[in-house]
Amino acid sequence: MKLEDVKRIGVLGAGVMGGGIAQSIILGGIPVIIRDLNEDICNKSRDTIINGRFGIKGGVERGKTSQADMDAALARLSYTTKVEDLKDVDLVIEAIGGGDTGRLEDKPLKLRIFTELDKVVKPEAVFASNTSMFTIADLAAVTNRKPNFVGMHLFSPANIMKLVEVIWTADTTEDTIKLIEDLAKKMDKTPVRVKDVPGDTGFIANRVYGAAAREAMKIVQEGVATAEDVNTAMMLGFRWPIGPLAMGAGARSGWK
Repeated sequence: MKLEDVKRIGVLGAGVMGGGIAQSIILGGIPVIIRDLNEDICNKSRDTIINGRFGIKGGVERGKTSQADMDAALARLSYTTKVEDLKDVDLVIEAIGGGDTGRLEDKPLKLRIFTELDKVVKPEAVFASNTSMFTIADLAAVTNRKPNFVGMHLFSPANIMKLVEVIWTADTTEDTIKLIEDLAKKMDKTPVRVKDVPGDTGFIANRVYGAAAREAMKIVQEGVATAEDVNTAMMLGFRWPIGPLAMGAGARSGWK
């Protein structure tokens, strides 16, 4: 499947990530249907896409887009609470969080959802997961579309951050990888390819940042330097926009 064959994209999850992803897609000219559990969640998502801090209306007010472009983009956006309404989409992007678990993401929940989706969505459609940590091959294994299954990890806020990690498994076809790369560019983002590995270790950016943050905390714990001086050193020495400990020991700058 090529990008020009994608007539409609389904986004699973109307939260911060799902809404941001959908916003970038509709501004890129492709219709989107977002599915979530109830109408209240969907209505809140639509309001955020329009009026939120990074909403389309603000872009119009700042002169980054026109009112006509905003109206056209919103005409491409729809919502549903029924999984069955995704049956004819050409691509599904999963962007669900941890549900009631309190965790950032819940792997068993994703596995259950992909198992259900695989039975509903047309077999030729591509599945993409926005997971920031889980091994893509594990998610693909519960479906009958391993060649059409890929990781598509965006960073929060998804409509602002430019990076898209495209994670491919041993089964993912080149056409599927290229489709997601082309979609990322259509969304005005930059894709990078990442080989899937076992162990739920995450991908490029979070692995590198996580290692830096852990070492920064170790330096503080050993009494080598204060957190403030560690942050200053990285900002001035390596031109980081923010230090690894600037937002607390557990913070992640750009970490989804």
